[in-house]
Amino acid sequence: MTTIDWDSAADSFDEEPDHGLLDPVVRHAWARRLESWLPGERSEVLDLGCGTGSLALLVAGQGHRVTAVDRSPRMVEQARAKLAGTGTGVHLGDAAQPPVGKQQFDVIMARHVVFLLPDPAAVLRHWFTLLRPGGRLILIEGVWGGVGLSAERLTGLLSELTEHIHHEPLSGDPTLWGRQVDDERYALVARAEPPHRHTEVVDVHLILRRGPEVLLARRANTGYADGLFNSPSGHVEDGEDVREAMIREAAEEIGVELGPDELRVALVMQHRGPGGSPRTGWFFEAEYDPARPSYNREPDKCSELAWFPLDALPDDIVAYCRAGLDGYRAGEHFLIHWHEDGDTVAYQPHGIRRAVPLPAGGAGTGGVHHIELWVPDLPVAEQGWGWLLGELGHVPYQRWEHGRSWRRGDSYVVVEQSPDLTGVTHDRRSPGLNHLAFHVRDRATLDGLVARAPEHGWRQLFPDRYPHAGGGGHTAAYLEDAAGYEVELVAGIPQARPVPEDPAPYTDVWARRRD
Repeated sequence: MTTIDWDSAADSFDEEPDHGLLDPVVRHAWARRLESWLPGERSEVLDLGCGTGSLALLVAGQGHRVTAVDRSPRMVEQARAKLAGTGTGVHLGDAAQPPVGKQQFDVIMARHVVFLLPDPAAVLRHWFTLLRPGGRLILIEGVWGGVGLSAERLTGLLSELTEHIHHEPLSGDPTLWGRQVDDERYALVARAEPPHRHTEVVDVHLILRRGPEVLLARRANTGYADGLFNSPSGHVEDGEDVREAMIREAAEEIGVELGPDELRVALVMQHRGPGGSPRTGWFFEAEYDPARPSYNREPDKCSELAWFPLDALPDDIVAYCRAGLDGYRAGEHFLIHWHEDGDTVAYQPHGIRRAVPLPAGGAGTGGVHHIELWVPDLPVAEQGWGWLLGELGHVPYQRWEHGRSWRRGDSYVVVEQSPDLTGVTHDRRSPGLNHLAFHVRDRATLDGLVARAPEHGWRQLFPDRYPHAGGGGHTAAYLEDAAGYEVELVAGIPQARPVPEDPAPYTDVWARRRD
């Protein structure tokens, strides 16, 4: 604390024009400023380091109830005399810890006090506890001949407590000081509201799969990205989790009632639109069910619904949505998509790609990276494998002269007609690959795949034993393509094929599998 003897200074204190406010012009200038800083309605005001009470007198004169505090007995004595009859309570005490008990105020005011405090940050924190929610802290400070507290420094201290800070320069108004001044003088008015915590909109997007195709909706009459395609999507509402929001949005926009177990998290992306604020999007994958056809439930917001292959998406699509679908197709799980302010909301086919993939945690060792099958006829293999893998949730991934690939998650399947191929058929009975096995959700899905498989170049193996050709309790179908590759489609939860104590009942099955 300062070593100034304020008791000795009290008798001459009011001789300074901005202390005593004896000049009507100076007094009017301060009254006008105080009126602009104080609430319009009658308020409880605490004046700390009040001195002889000149500012407190102006505040009381504007109809506010004032409590004044000063640590100098002589200053308090003069303030009580000056404020007599106004209803103002004047107390002897330290401004850093004012003797007001648990009382709270609408306004705390301090002029040329904070720069004298040994720990201003701690004192400001305490003063904020004395303010009612939404209250105001009015600080009048400056720097005189290298002594004082700059507005930048004081604003920095206050910014840890609130982000609502108004800075008002005072040096340029000589009527406040009774003369011209060339040093830094200012007022800061801070509101008792906590610093704003960063919040983001959370939205949800549906990747509704129909084999290799996804459903998109063309926006209309929304005021944002109208005329462009977007996946069925919307914002998470208060109290919802992201899965609940996706179920609601699917029902509201495309009339599809999805169950929680039908949704799978495909991708999470943080996005910023041009000139906008960040948001986080959750992309959910679900399979299309012909028994529950989608339709346009919001024709006032959507002009059409359309299906598109994942590897042939339209160009007239929202860039954010396109980045999510491209990331999903590439097997990414986490993306940042950050527009520059000059970017367009619409996807630009030849524009700069803003999506940045983020690697997922966990050990990457041991998982299947890819499986590569060499085939004698690439077009035939592409037709058969493309259909089957698409039905199983794989998405087109790579395409080159001699090969194609389809990806699901972190793994992918390749079919390639290599120039180095030495044969024209695959013999699953020879040493090497016997078959690939894939999960299928349930028996109904399995039946549908078996029924449609012949249209796409697959023949069913062991049809008379379907669906238990692999043994009792093992629900599966076995398919073979024209090149001799076998796949096993296993319905239901993961389980091992049963191994009976007496293998005799299954001997004929395994014998036939060798044929």
